[in-house]
Amino acid sequence: MEAVTKTPEREAFYKRIDGENLTALWTVMGDLITPEPKSACRPHLWRFDVIRDYMTEAGKLITAKEAERRVLVLENPGLRGQSRITTSLYAGVQMVVPGDVAPAHRHSQSALRFVLEGKGAHTAVDGERTAMEPGDFIITPSMTWHDHSNETSEPMFWLDGLDIPLVQFFDCSFAEGSREDQQKITKPAGDSFARYGHNLLPVDVKRSSKTSPIFSYPYAYTREALEKARTSQEWDACHGLKLRFSNPETGDFAMPTIGTFIQLLPKGFKTARYRATDATVFCPIEGRGRSRIGDAVFEWGPRDLFVVPSWQWVTHEADEDAVLFSFSDRPVQQKLDLFREDRGSA
Repeated sequence: MEAVTKTPEREAFYKRIDGENLTALWTVMGDLITPEPKSACRPHLWRFDVIRDYMTEAGKLITAKEAERRVLVLENPGLRGQSRITTSLYAGVQMVVPGDVAPAHRHSQSALRFVLEGKGAHTAVDGERTAMEPGDFIITPSMTWHDHSNETSEPMFWLDGLDIPLVQFFDCSFAEGSREDQQKITKPAGDSFARYGHNLLPVDVKRSSKTSPIFSYPYAYTREALEKARTSQEWDACHGLKLRFSNPETGDFAMPTIGTFIQLLPKGFKTARYRATDATVFCPIEGRGRSRIGDAVFEWGPRDLFVVPSWQWVTHEADEDAVLFSFSDRPVQQKLDLFREDRGSA
């Protein structure tokens, strides 16, 4: 776009209309409609070992009940003070120590949990309780009661991902707490997976939620699916072997606002360059390797976390078999016809 020349007459005009809460579009057009995505979001990597040490210290400073959720927010270095890991998504690492109860509440925001470390603590969602193990993907749908507890002898850590910035943008946030710290359990453990997780659906089922009726996707099944897919040797040049978690009722994404993915990179595999408009948060659960994001290279291992901003080139290289969980706002972008991707050369 051609630059608009400044003149004393124009500047005086802009000042007069400013008093009426008006702005001349031609003075701001270049910032509103950009030739390519332009974001303050920056690539960054968080070491899980560092987060764990700080979380352990936090566990001595504040109780889960007092904090409501004992979480360290992963703030993108280009978006500090906004509690955002990307422009549209929130992420944090939560710790629940032995004896903790993170009290029941519910809110408009949809949440995912990806278990990083520990085994046997519980999350309860909408009357069903599930034990948590590393690699498990657990959903808290919008406005469903949920609480967490740990009756084991070791602390539990997991990644939280929420659509908080999206809900803020639309001004539709609601939240409430429960009178009881823990909700009443009304369903047997594994109920949702038994009903919906085996390519069978209850006849004439009527649900209004757009979120998957399965709220816990065990890693054992996810890992098995990756290994079965490995036998076909149909490696994607940009992704290795990448699957998305889905809603068995619709075949759509498991969550309406957050797309969740799992991918396998075999030892020695180096991906071709790839970029897309959905800024993406990655979390390796197995293996070690590195990712080049733009001009920066990040070495990662199990439970580390890193973010790839919108429309920045990324490549991954695995030093050993690696499994990466990731999430982004792709479902929203696709429904609004905004999503775009670009596959470059190796």
